[in-house]
Amino acid sequence: MSERLLVQRVGWLCGLVSAMAGRIVAEHWNSPDLDVLAAGLGADGRGLPAKGWMALRRLDWAATVPEGVYVNDRVRRCSQEEAARALRLAVHRRQILTAIVTTWPQGARRDDADWRALRALLPPGVSAAQIANRTRQVHAYRHSHHGELPHDLADLETAPAVAAQVLLAAADRQLTTITRHDGQAVLRVQLPLTAQPRGRADWAWHVLPVALPPTVAADAKICAPTLRISGHRVRVDLPHRVTVTATKPSGHRLALGLDWGVNTLMTGVAGRLTDQGRVVTDGRMLRYDATAISAKLHRLRGHREHLAARRDHHAALAAGLPATDPRTPRLHALAERARVEHERVCARIRHLNKTLAWSAARWAVDHATALHATVIYIEDLSTLQARGTRKGNARLSGQVRGVVFEAIHHLAAKTGITVVTVPARGTSKYCPRCGNGSTELAHTPAPDRSDQRGWKWAGCPRCGLSTDRDHAAAMRITARGLLAQNHVRTDRKTGRHTTTTTVEGNVATVRRPKPCPAKQPAAGRGPKSTPTPKRPPAPASKLSHRVPDRRTAPAPPSGGQRPAGQEPKNHHPRAAASGPAHELLNPRHHPTGFHHVHATPVTALSGDFGPGTTRPRPDRNV
Repeated sequence: MSERLLVQRVGWLCGLVSAMAGRIVAEHWNSPDLDVLAAGLGADGRGLPAKGWMALRRLDWAATVPEGVYVNDRVRRCSQEEAARALRLAVHRRQILTAIVTTWPQGARRDDADWRALRALLPPGVSAAQIANRTRQVHAYRHSHHGELPHDLADLETAPAVAAQVLLAAADRQLTTITRHDGQAVLRVQLPLTAQPRGRADWAWHVLPVALPPTVAADAKICAPTLRISGHRVRVDLPHRVTVTATKPSGHRLALGLDWGVNTLMTGVAGRLTDQGRVVTDGRMLRYDATAISAKLHRLRGHREHLAARRDHHAALAAGLPATDPRTPRLHALAERARVEHERVCARIRHLNKTLAWSAARWAVDHATALHATVIYIEDLSTLQARGTRKGNARLSGQVRGVVFEAIHHLAAKTGITVVTVPARGTSKYCPRCGNGSTELAHTPAPDRSDQRGWKWAGCPRCGLSTDRDHAAAMRITARGLLAQNHVRTDRKTGRHTTTTTVEGNVATVRRPKPCPAKQPAAGRGPKSTPTPKRPPAPASKLSHRVPDRRTAPAPPSGGQRPAGQEPKNHHPRAAASGPAHELLNPRHHPTGFHHVHATPVTALSGDFGPGTTRPRPDRNV
């Protein structure tokens, strides 16, 4: 059949499931029913099952089919599963709202006692951003209701809209099957032949071949997908399972610390924990600079707001005119054209955000793999939220940090690298070299403008450190992660690792001592003999423990591992070396797979750098 007909039939199925699920949510969007669902017990006293459609059936919350329409029981399952997920999310939001309203302060702000009482009532895993969002919602309700607090979530919010999608995971073989054959997934699903099927004859089996991307491993287990319509195409959200090794939260010696930025999306530093408990770094600053993409997204967001204003303006003008007015059809046409263009710009923004997020995540994991790091430390996203109307914070919130973190966690799990979040407060405030949580940095626009206040550059008045602000923050993040490995909490449900206690410590930089001048041969003697295979050169001098004023990292090899994305045009196999085999790039060209992004090329570096090591030093002339 044609693609247009397939989109139409899948849309009919999504519409039926969405209508039934929306009716369930609307009927049970009240305090008594939410109390029953939150209790987790059925009418017979047994606990509710984990599957949503089974829980609703035990509660006898049936899915009502539109009059005159025939659907099988598996379609009802899909609608009940969709409704159960929406209601369970509402129960979670309801717990947060109840804790906030119960501990609402008498004054304008919460004191320490109010915060302790609030934390005691909140469910585990609630971030500061969720608390702030719900608090703003309560403030808006009080402003519109003359200072009255909401009694329940049903008073604060209306019934949520249900997405037009079909969760085939709730069905069985009577509605759908999926198999894997010749590098593709073959999905068999029953679809309606009309918008309102009257009987079994109006349903038919359809075979949908789904091409699998190369990221899906050959031994991956294909699970039941989710069907939806995006634009004018059928989208199949196909989950798959890959067996990965569980990562350990502690016991790491070599780490990669990442700091968030505004235009420079991520700045990284490699750090090592020595036997003496010190944190050392090679001094290299790893950057993923997305300035051009941020500017493009800023322009697209402005264009989107302009189109939304035009759409609403034309719709308001058309609503104020009678239907017989000759200008009404013209205004409706202009509003429709602005709406279509607005949706197209929104889709483009979503595509750019997703591509940027996965490109940055692949870049970070590639660096950790090349450095042989076993853990990635990253700032806790829940502490980074926009406040007020500052442009900097607005741009921070506009970035896709949450998607980047999810992508890093996903890619790191496949390679056996642990991801741990650390507290972000004060990482850019104190000096990573001598501060230890006490010496504050002076922030200036540039190193040669130290008398002006700025944001980009950081200088220490005590030890003379002068470096990029994000670079200094990345060093402190690495130190906090390596020194607080005994204070890492692991969530049992999600498996995410979080550092609960901030442990401060200074970071030392690897320093290569200056070479001694060559001694002149004595009069009457010839030049010193050159090293031969039977006469090895003199042993290299030991690394100095002094902290340098400027970084002097070990010289990287001539090439580097391919960052995220496309294959290089001119590449050659890498010579035999320790660690996984990677491809090398031309040092002059470092493609990232994403246009207009400037990222530090991935280069290999073993973990035996820093004081107390015996790593042979490469030739300086290379």
